[in-house]
Amino acid sequence: MTATDRSLELIHTAAQAAADKLAHDVIAYDVSDVLSITDAFLLASAPNDRQVRAIVDEIEERLQKELGAKPVRREGDRESRWILLDYVDIVVHVQHSEERVFYALERLWKDCPRLELPAEAEATRGKAEEHAKLQAAEVDQEPDGEW
Repeated sequence: MTATDRSLELIHTAAQAAADKLAHDVIAYDVSDVLSITDAFLLASAPNDRQVRAIVDEIEERLQKELGAKPVRREGDRESRWILLDYVDIVVHVQHSEERVFYALERLWKDCPRLELPAEAEATRGKAEEHAKLQAAEVDQEPDGEW
């Protein structure tokens, strides 16, 4: 069994929305062979809680406007460290970068086929690592407070 055309349409639109809001490391897996509850997972991350919320809001708005899809469930809003959008056909996980590393969902689903995404979404791969290096460089350049 493979992901349906509808699932692929939802995944592509959600991935593009995430990329447009500067999500990091957007990736999708076809989980239809191992799960009966959904066809595909979309994973994305961001370096702060505000951006996690912005990405989720954009995905939700775009799927509603362009495809008439509303999530049947939205979880994780309070802390905005990991928000899950369940569209039945697909499940979207948008995580704070720290949660993404800790929970390592890619490791759980690595045996499932990766789905092809729009070029902008594919270009987000490695952005979290790049962002972490930039932040580390900025910290190294800050004065130590001694005058």
